[in-house]
Amino acid sequence: MAKEIFMPKLSSTMEVGTLLQWLKEEGEPVDIGEPLFEIMTDKINIEVEAYDRGILLKKYFQADDQVPVNQVIGYIGERGETVPEEPPTLSGGATAEPSAISEDAVEGKSNENGKVRATPAARRLAKEAGVDLPTISGSGPKGRIHLKDVQQYLETEKEQPKASPLARKMAERENIDWKTLQGSGAGGKVMSRDVIHAVPAQTSGQKQEQHEVRKKLSGLRKVVADRMVQSAFTAPHVTLTSDVDMTKASEMRTALLPTVETQTGFRLTYTDILIKAVGTALSRFPEVNVHLEHDEIIYKKNVNVGVAVAVKDGLIVPVIKQVEQKGLAAICAEAKDLSKRAREQKLRPDELKGSTFTISNLGMYPIDAFTPIINQPEIAILGVGRIQEKPVVVNGNIAIRPIMTVSLSFDHRVIDGAPAAEFLAEVKRILENPYEMIL
Repeated sequence: MAKEIFMPKLSSTMEVGTLLQWLKEEGEPVDIGEPLFEIMTDKINIEVEAYDRGILLKKYFQADDQVPVNQVIGYIGERGETVPEEPPTLSGGATAEPSAISEDAVEGKSNENGKVRATPAARRLAKEAGVDLPTISGSGPKGRIHLKDVQQYLETEKEQPKASPLARKMAERENIDWKTLQGSGAGGKVMSRDVIHAVPAQTSGQKQEQHEVRKKLSGLRKVVADRMVQSAFTAPHVTLTSDVDMTKASEMRTALLPTVETQTGFRLTYTDILIKAVGTALSRFPEVNVHLEHDEIIYKKNVNVGVAVAVKDGLIVPVIKQVEQKGLAAICAEAKDLSKRAREQKLRPDELKGSTFTISNLGMYPIDAFTPIINQPEIAILGVGRIQEKPVVVNGNIAIRPIMTVSLSFDHRVIDGAPAAEFLAEVKRILENPYEMIL
């Protein structure tokens, strides 16, 4: 009997997974434990292994489709077994709708969310053929587009001039008949560049119009965007800033560099020192080391510091756990390993969970200060700017010191200004007297 392949639920907050790629094709054998497909969650990209042995009989969704958790996305079974042509409905009667090339609302064939109604097979063929789904008439209930509709459309259009969807839209906007253009694409297909070249030259003295290129907000970028909007409009953010004299921290780093590099193979950085300083301060201010979930404040026993890492199309936050129990050498080695694997998209799901506080460091750029957005369900985040030599007054005299500006954004629902200021002052005091945190 054929076995279902489900979109897994990899975290308590995961509701939808983006299918990045199948690692097997229909008709290929699959063994237990063999990587079957790759997905992107709200936290990580991960390969999902097969739980059954057999032949991959059916794939309902393709690359870039967004699929609800627990939705059947395919079947594994014996060769020749019969499986449904369309994915089974989810409990409650909802049917998963994969993302399409175009989700423009079209009267008579769009669902209540404005998405074009089409079967996965129809979407797949339309995507491969470069056809906009709204241009196809559906023969199914409420105008739903089936595979045969796409096939019929392609057959009808076979002898007609061809143009990419973007070229068609640009030609319509510029009031150009694209069928009169000579296409530079494969088989004479009219591309967007052909339309651009056909735009009549404007009179001298007028600025040439800049044609826009649109890219759908999707994947990790969309996940980051959704989380930032949720945090910004849910938690009342207040941001405090303070200047930190990094003279002693710089001296300590220079003194420890050879020892840490000998032990770990990595160079000690200011980020490593920041992680330890923040961890020390959090252990002294348990009211900051908390989560807010619904109407409950959850005090965390361990100090787990997340460090924001920029990756392609977004950022992720790997977590260094139990910082209060680790020395600088251990933090340095772990931070470098996590950052490297984050950029390579090789982190495990558990390495992105459980942070109780986050550091966002832009000190490698010419940025003095910024207002970071809280990584919920945490209630505070520290933004770090560059270290810059500035004139300061020391014991009544002007001196040049390395100064770093730090910004603490906190959730005013959970903590008030005075305790937040005390916490930031403690971080500043530790960084200006750093040897105490390694004793």
